[in-house]
Amino acid sequence: MAQQQSAVSPLSVEMQNAIEACMSCHTVCEESLSACMSTDGHAQTQIMRALMDCSELTRMCADMMMRRSPMTAEMCTLCSKACEMCAEACMSMPDDALLMRCAEACRSCAEMCRSMADAM
Repeated sequence: MAQQQSAVSPLSVEMQNAIEACMSCHTVCEESLSACMSTDGHAQTQIMRALMDCSELTRMCADMMMRRSPMTAEMCTLCSKACEMCAEACMSMPDDALLMRCAEACRSCAEMCRSMADAM
């Protein structure tokens, strides 16, 4: 039986980079959330909510880009906003190295997702 070739073209380098940025951001948000939860409830609720929203949206955005969803541009816009909100929340704890790393990942992801939304 002959192998069938995929009719779907490969993802662009820009989209691959955006997917990687989303997954990296998702990972560091989850790590930060876990760390916040282990502080006996002393982490600010606003930060934890922002981490949860950002983590979920970045994962979903990456998934939608990979499957070439027709709603990718809208999702990238929403993801960018969630990442910016999360970065701002993390920046409220400047002495926490993990949250500062998270803020950096969020800002990078926000920029990539904004670029993807604008390109579509």
